[in-house]
Amino acid sequence: MRYDVVIVGGGFAGMLLATILGETGVSVAVVEPRAEDNLASRNFDGRTTAIAPSSQRMFEVLGIWDKINPNAQAIRDIRVADQGSPFFVHYSEGDLGAEALGWVAENWLIRRAINEKILSLPSVKIFWGVEVRGFECTEPFCEASLSDGTRLQSRLLVGADGRRSQTRKHLGISTTEWNYNQHAIVFSVRHERAHEGVAIEHFLKSGPFAILPLTGNRSSIVWTERATLASHFLRLDEEQFLEEASIRFGDFLGELTLEGPRWAYPLSLMNAHSYVAPRVALVADAAHTIHPIAGQGINIGWRDVAALGEVIIETMRLGLDPGSLTALNKYQKWRRPDNVLMLATTDLLNRLFSNDVAPLIAARNLGLGAVQRLPRVKKFFMRHAMGDVGELPLLNRGLPI
Repeated sequence: MRYDVVIVGGGFAGMLLATILGETGVSVAVVEPRAEDNLASRNFDGRTTAIAPSSQRMFEVLGIWDKINPNAQAIRDIRVADQGSPFFVHYSEGDLGAEALGWVAENWLIRRAINEKILSLPSVKIFWGVEVRGFECTEPFCEASLSDGTRLQSRLLVGADGRRSQTRKHLGISTTEWNYNQHAIVFSVRHERAHEGVAIEHFLKSGPFAILPLTGNRSSIVWTERATLASHFLRLDEEQFLEEASIRFGDFLGELTLEGPRWAYPLSLMNAHSYVAPRVALVADAAHTIHPIAGQGINIGWRDVAALGEVIIETMRLGLDPGSLTALNKYQKWRRPDNVLMLATTDLLNRLFSNDVAPLIAARNLGLGAVQRLPRVKKFFMRHAMGDVGELPLLNRGLPI
């Protein structure tokens, strides 16, 4: 079975790339080992995503935003503070004249919207419940062998199979990586008072504690905790767990009620030494993973996808080979420097704020106070958080490819 592109992995990155390519009639096969129903289940992934404006523009161009918007909460203000410090940084949508600083939506709802869009694209085929057992790339095709015996040929194979990417390992691409010895405990709460669209991130000794507004009187919590303690907190009964969470959350929104299950995800940094090989490209978590301290992991992965999609489509419109190293190196030179900068920034922020060393506390408090008082510096950081810096792909600028 021959396609223009075979995508390994049907998560956020893989399905979004398939949507971008399918919109222009590129023939695409997506191979996803998990079942469709599991992947779109509310209980599969407890995380939420802070959708940057650049990502929202892409969803709008692709006709997906209308499916996400009713369940997305606009972020009107962002407050960043250190533990027990009088200094803070306050970002407001009015500072940039933006419609919103971002939107927060539950991952399963975003995934469902993307999957529904794919159903309308006849050039996209999804192979659910099977995995790629191996692949070989020789001129002019890659050939992938699936666990059900199917063999797929394509001019380009894309690894969108996450941080433990088998595609990357099969290619022998080395990585720079380390474990933060932290887990992100993720859950949602309902509260008495309205959050007014305010997102809060305050820094504790164990790491950042983020409160992200959801629709209704609900918030999503990303509680960064030392790995040795995270499992202890997850074993607590609901009342004890909520008591611990409330100490960190505070009482400004009134009484809290736990909503749904709790999850924990290990945190690490990883960057592949190359995002491309002959007839193969890596995107999103298969190429890099970052700390969630700035909420940018998924958004930079989506920018990878938008950039690679643009390179593939423009190359094919010229009648050229989308799997050539000439085309793939254009993608790598576009995205790798931006990603390396974001990895370094989030790593530095996490190391700076996840401790209680007195000189560092004093330095970061002065830093927070200075940013709040310097409008140009503050605006610079806001534009980074909104995904509006660097050479943006057409989709992230709100333009079709």
